[in-house]
Amino acid sequence: MKKIKLYITASLDGYIARLDGDLDWLLEFPKADYGYKDFFESVDTVIIGGRAYREITCMDILWPYKDKATYVVTHNPIMEKENINYITENVVETISQLRNEEGKDILLAGGGELTSMLLSQDLIDEMSITYLPVILGSGIPLFPKSEKESNWELLESKSFENGAIQVTYKVVIS
Repeated sequence: MKKIKLYITASLDGYIARLDGDLDWLLEFPKADYGYKDFFESVDTVIIGGRAYREITCMDILWPYKDKATYVVTHNPIMEKENINYITENVVETISQLRNEEGKDILLAGGGELTSMLLSQDLIDEMSITYLPVILGSGIPLFPKSEKESNWELLESKSFENGAIQVTYKVVIS
């Protein structure tokens, strides 16, 4: 069984994007790997929320998941593209099926609502959160309206020269 691993960046006050979904604040920090290259090689599938997907496609960057099977969870599917699939119904069931397939692990690349939905269904196995030294004051929270309490065990913590810190947790199964 594959593991679903959240790998995400947040502000110190726990926001993953501005209120309008804009990710421009991420570009203010020097590009650093934060262990992403090794992590990225350990996955073959990406799950991302529709809003996060649209924000990434609007940024002036190349699509970062071109070699991975990508599943966009959205109410409004966009034109099909190579390696990009849309999940519009039966989200939990579809993601559970993906998790039960053979292969490498699954990257949960974002979307606060999607993250909360998967947390409430016990579908996230690990989380790597990189906190950048900025306070946005408002925005889209990392964990909006978490409906279920869960416990996590710290696997690793790292600090970086630019002031970022990264914590990696695994879920504690009760």
